Amino acid sequence: MSDSAQQPTPADPSAAPNPAALAQSTQETTAAMANYETEALAKCQADLTELQTKSTELADQYLRAKADVENARRRAEDEVSKARRFALESFADSLLPVIDSLEAGLASQDANLEQIREGTQATLRQLIAALERNKVVVVDPSVGSKFDPHQHQAISVVPCEQESNTIVSVLQKGYLISERVLRPALVMVSASK
Repeated sequence: MSDSAQQPTPADPSAAPNPAALAQSTQETTAAMANYETEALAKCQADLTELQTKSTELADQYLRAKADVENARRRAEDEVSKARRFALESFADSLLPVIDSLEAGLASQDANLEQIREGTQATLRQLIAALERNKVVVVDPSVGSKFDPHQHQAISVVPCEQESNTIVSVLQKGYLISERVLRPALVMVSASK
């Protein structure tokens, strides 16, 4: 045998791992993974804390907005209630002089027919003025005007020489309140020819 065949050949360092180097590499990898996990956990905890803070802020904002809406609704209901009550008070207050005039007329024992008529006309003027102050307007169409179904109610249709749908006679005045029909005027209307 030759000498070279008996001598051991040096080992290829890449072929056989060094146990000490392998242990150190494993420790470094484990440490790096632990470090990465710690950093990831810290980031997740920071994100969670931030999200919890935002959630708390949004919940607080929601509750405040909800309370504001509830307060606004309650204030609006109070204002509507007061407006109705005070509007009715204003209307009733404007009718009190009419009541006073009627009571004074009834209390007069020695008035003649002409005085009673004058007093009644004055009281009617007071009543009409009180209604107008409260936006109640008379609808009194003239004979010969066009029929308006929004403000008039036709009681009957009569044959006539006038154009069709023309008012022939007014049976009862109507009334508007703030441009809304309170009671339509009752009229007789001409029939088509």
